[in-house]
This record gives sequence, structure tokens and C-alpha cells, in this order.
Amino acid sequence: MTRTFLLMVSALLATISVVSSVAAAQIDVTGVRAWPAPDHTRLVFEISAPLEYKLFTLDGPERIVIDLKDARLRMSLPKGTVGFVDKLRSAERNGTDLRIVLDTNKSVKAKTFLLVPNQTYGHRLVVDLYDKSANSSSKVKNSRPVKQLANSGLRDLVIAIDAGHGGEDPGALGRKGTREKDVVLQIARVLKSKIDKQRGMKAVLIRKGDYYINLRQRITLARAAKADMFISIHADAFKDHRAKGASVYVLSERGASSEAATWLARQENQSDLVGGVSLDDKDPLTKQVLIDLSQHETQNDSHSSAKEVLRAMGSVTRLHKKDVQQAGFLVLKSPDIPSILIETAYISNPTEEQNLRSKAYQTKLATAIVTGLKRYFALSPQPGTLLASVTQTSTSHTISRGETLSLIANRYQVSLRNLRATNKLASDRIRVGQVLVIPRGT
Repeated sequence: MTRTFLLMVSALLATISVVSSVAAAQIDVTGVRAWPAPDHTRLVFEISAPLEYKLFTLDGPERIVIDLKDARLRMSLPKGTVGFVDKLRSAERNGTDLRIVLDTNKSVKAKTFLLVPNQTYGHRLVVDLYDKSANSSSKVKNSRPVKQLANSGLRDLVIAIDAGHGGEDPGALGRKGTREKDVVLQIARVLKSKIDKQRGMKAVLIRKGDYYINLRQRITLARAAKADMFISIHADAFKDHRAKGASVYVLSERGASSEAATWLARQENQSDLVGGVSLDDKDPLTKQVLIDLSQHETQNDSHSSAKEVLRAMGSVTRLHKKDVQQAGFLVLKSPDIPSILIETAYISNPTEEQNLRSKAYQTKLATAIVTGLKRYFALSPQPGTLLASVTQTSTSHTISRGETLSLIANRYQVSLRNLRATNKLASDRIRVGQVLVIPRGT
């Protein structure tokens, strides 16, 4: 009797242990975030631990099915259309698993991966949905042509402005909760506005909203816009909150060498262009020579423009390093577009965090960047652009303390009206360090 009772208790305890083990192993889905971008939609599922999952697509109607093993839903799924997703649904499966269904409004292909915890989020399952009918290479070929100025045959210089991070990637965080992705997008928008006001220049934003773009795709978008210059905007951070100042980076030699090897190894996109020359019909040696020549010229142009931008920024804000820095940042690796990365300030520094949130600081910084770009393009005019034409028939003047617009007009024997028109000035107000284009022959 006693032996039978002990066996029954032992079996009961074993069953309880198994149930407890299953319950402990069950993973909670505690949140869902969606980030609609122009070319894809990202969904991020907050999970309590890494899990096993399976994803497949169904049609009639179009939908994505995700089976999560040993998981349960601990929140209500959001309602309404977000990007490519019209509706989210869920159901239990096999008593222990969770099935999530995404009803999509077009035929999509999905990419998924797990993310480990960071300073902002815990474990996550990421689902990226791409339009099956979209073709990234055709987007580049069919991109909008660069604007030609009426009757001149000349074009605007195109500056691609890339606000770093975005979407699920907040970048660095300030002590007051300021997110790098937010302030750099604000600065990028101010910079675009400033550039668009310059005669012969226009800007395009690589990231226009709160979503993430793959780093190589950022370069592809700049090339699609036929950019003459690529500027990536960031905010630095360090464990010591006393670190402060702005920096400007260009691609390191090691980064350039690794990128050249990458281009040579790529076989999936034979229509790649380097400096406007197709690699499609070139043998490996010729490709290597073309890439090396293009990279060498691009690196020189990147460094020259970075020096001018850094010098201009130094007149309005503290510099962390007084020389141009080099690093292997992927967004700087275009072999045919001069590229610089600007660390606008240390978001980990309380004073600089406050500056980054300030509209006045953002405007001051953007103005300085434009000044540096104008200096660079005046020294290195791009053939076929209006700015190059103006540079060839004009000179530039950097305003010193005590000068007025009328004094400068008298000095160069030009009319105030023409001086204002050439520089798109709405009034006679000028500032120290501002660079004016002085037209000749007027």
C-alpha cells in the first residue's frame, strides 16, 4: 500500500515538474511596433526570450503566417493599416504555440531575424516586408533626372543628406531621453532647407521619416539621385559625459580597400556604375583599375570637402578633433560619390544634448555646413553645373567684421541688386564668415 502510494506521488510530482518546465519555457510576446518606409514595412515583435519560429506566405488573399513555438500573446494586436499590412490576427496552435497572421495589401516577400537586447529594447523578432514587384536596380535606372536650369544646359549640384539610424534603431540616447535618430533627422531637414536656397544647389533626403534604411541601400539611393556629395548626419556618444565637440569623418584606406574587394566579388549586379562607367563588359583587371582610380579621386574629394566643412563648423561650435578623422563606416564606402560623416555633437554630454534639441543650434550648424560646401565647390567646381559656371565668371568673398553689403558691392564694382540676386539674399543683412559669390562683368 505504502509503495503504491509513493509511486503515485512520484508520478504526480513528475507530471507537475514537466508542466512547470513547459510553463517556464513558454515565451511571451509583449509588444508590436510597425515602421512603414517608402520601400518596405518593418514589424518588430517584443519577446521575452529567443524562440523558434517558422514563416510562410499564402495567397488568395495575400497574407504572411508566422508560427512561434511555445509562445503566447500578452497584449492586444494593433488595429488599422500600417504600410503593407492591413490587419494583424492571432490564434493558439497545438495548445502551446502562437500563430500570427499578417493580412497584406499586396504581394510581399519577407525577411526575418532575431535581435538581442540593447540599451533600449529586449529580445525582438523582426519581420521586414518588401513589395515583390519592386526592383531596386530599376529604381536606380529610372530615377528622376537631375534638374536642368532653364535655357542654360547646366544642372544643380545634388547633395544627398543621410540622417543616421531610424525606426527600430534609435542610435545613441541622451540623459534626458533624446534619441539620436530624431535630432539628426531634424538637422538633416534644416540642412536641406538651407541648401535648397542656394543658387545652383539642391538637396535630397535619404531618410525622410522615422524608419530604418539598410546602410548599403543608403548609398544606392544617393546614386539613384545622381548625388555629387553624400553627407551622413550623426550624434556621438561616450561613457564619460564630459566628452564634447563635433567631428567630421571620411573613409579610411583600409575601408576603401575592403570595399574595392567587395565590388570585385559582386556578381549579382553586373550593371553597377563607377564614376558613370559601366562595369558590365569589363574584365576583372579593368574593373580593378577603374574602381581604384575612382576611389582614389573620390577619397581626395571627400577629404577636401571634409576639411572645408570642419573649418566652417569650427567657427560656430566646439570641435572634438581639429583634423578630419578616418574610419571604416559603411555609408562612406561609395567608390564614386565623395562622402563625409558629421558627428554633430556628443548627445551623452548634457549641454550638447540640449544644443542638439535647440532649433537655433541646428540652424547654426546647418548654415556652417553649407558654408563649408560652398567653399569646397568653389575650389573644386563640378563640370556641367551652374555653380561651376558661376565660379568661372565670378569670385568669392568671405565677410569680415565691420563690412556691409553696400561696401562689398562698391569694392567689386557690382550693383547691390545683382549681388543680392546672385546670393539669393532677401535683405542686406550679412554675417561674419558668410561667403558671397561676386559676379564679374556686371
